[in-house]
Amino acid sequence: MRKRILPILLIILFVMLAATLWLGTDSFKPKAEPTALPSPVPTTISAHAPEVIPLGDDPLKRPIIAAGDYLVRHQLANGELPYQVNILTNDRSSTPSNIRLMGGVSALYTVCRIAENSSYCEAGDRALEHYLPNLLADESRFKGTCLYSNGACPLGGAAVSIDTIYKRWQATGNVLLHDHDLLADAVNLGYFIVSMRKPEGGFYHSFDPHFEGTVNPGYVDPTFNGEGAAALLQLYEMTGNEFWLEQARDINDFMTAQPVTEDAGHSHALAMFARLDELSGKDEAYAKDIADLVIAGQVRSLNPANSSVATAAKIEALSSIAQAFVLSGEDHEWLDREIRTFVTFVQARQLPANDCAFDLPGDQLKNYKGGLFGSCDDPGIRIDGLQRWVNGLTLYLEYKNLAEK
Repeated sequence: MRKRILPILLIILFVMLAATLWLGTDSFKPKAEPTALPSPVPTTISAHAPEVIPLGDDPLKRPIIAAGDYLVRHQLANGELPYQVNILTNDRSSTPSNIRLMGGVSALYTVCRIAENSSYCEAGDRALEHYLPNLLADESRFKGTCLYSNGACPLGGAAVSIDTIYKRWQATGNVLLHDHDLLADAVNLGYFIVSMRKPEGGFYHSFDPHFEGTVNPGYVDPTFNGEGAAALLQLYEMTGNEFWLEQARDINDFMTAQPVTEDAGHSHALAMFARLDELSGKDEAYAKDIADLVIAGQVRSLNPANSSVATAAKIEALSSIAQAFVLSGEDHEWLDREIRTFVTFVQARQLPANDCAFDLPGDQLKNYKGGLFGSCDDPGIRIDGLQRWVNGLTLYLEYKNLAEK
């Protein structure tokens, strides 16, 4: 009798233990609701071949390639890119931002496309492998995937990560990094961006992934809304899924109802709308207002004490709007002379050019060649300055090609 009861008791105990473990595991899951309002929808996970605007043989390709040479020359063996350096003291101490570093990876892929030289893509892949571990996913706390940077998940981190994958796709036609599906990453980053939508429009700009996960309603970055919209359009171009276009349209409708700023990200989104869909009359009027505001600051922008990084962002904005206008059949030639003025100013800050007359030894000048220093008061090369410069010149060369057709 005991021999028959013992196995039955053991079975009962096993079942009770299994039930306890199952219920216990569930009870420790964080109960916080995700920030997201929409739910993920099915999307295409195999990108078609990219359609890029040819650039022709233009002398402005050279400063783009020189910027890429600087990044490759200073890249470490583990893939890490140079974040910031003072060209007078060689001081590299800083608190790096993963957003800006990921932007540097994006710039390398653009240089690869412009130079038609795979060595820049190889450098980009080394850097991307180094920074990919900063992508964070946690289904219990938030939707999608974010880029963890300086203790939080900023909206701009997800946007620049999509931009990097998009620029790699443009350069190589490929969304696989070894066996890793980058487009799947991009889609999940897009879900994070959508999850940060505010009910009244726009985005929350920062998310704390720790503990239960909450947005930071007090954190605002003026570049993130436009960059988020552009990233959603990049996803639309890569996947063909209308969901991303609809989300970008909603964001654009919100932004065009807000006061105008010198927004390079929104300008880029407007250019992508013109190429992938269409611009409304309201979009065109808003784009012109952005351009007028950028140009109105010209005198201040060309002061030797002012920032080449900020001026490179102006080139991005104006070149994007010029693209939008030429694609929409609107007057665009008036923008060309303004863009060239800003290009000339920034070129004077790309070493070995040196409008501040810094006294640099030959070896030091050779070491930093291709780098873009900030101003006469800020003799530092920072990676986001190079990204802005590469982006701005590339958009301008694309515009020139479109205008010549």
